[in-house]
Amino acid sequence: QVQLVESGGGLVQAGGSLRLSCAASGRTFSSYDMGWFRQAPGKEREFVAAIRWSDANTYYADAVKGRFTISRDNAKNTGNLQMNSLKPEDTAVYYCAAGFPSGSGSVGSNRHYDYWGQGTQVTVAS
Repeated sequence: QVQLVESGGGLVQAGGSLRLSCAASGRTFSSYDMGWFRQAPGKEREFVAAIRWSDANTYYADAVKGRFTISRDNAKNTGNLQMNSLKPEDTAVYYCAAGFPSGSGSVGSNRHYDYWGQGTQVTVAS
């Protein structure tokens, strides 16, 4: 089992930045792929970014590419999502997730992930 807790959300003006963190406990976090997803009101949860366990390759949704950066610190069992140039359409609850590298689906798919945090709210004001 892996327990995930997100932090760092809040209210920010458009063009601003936030850094989300995901603290993991339980089994070795470094052995999992890590992803960030978000869900806006009335919309389905969508992929934001992911980083593989095996090679640390990173993947981004087109909507955030060039503005968001995903990273992880395996020694500290944490993951981060640096969000720059935020837009009102980035407003959502953001979730971090951990999944077995051998799991089903791509790293951009919900079903690849076995463990989810409770989410942190990000609100971008125009």
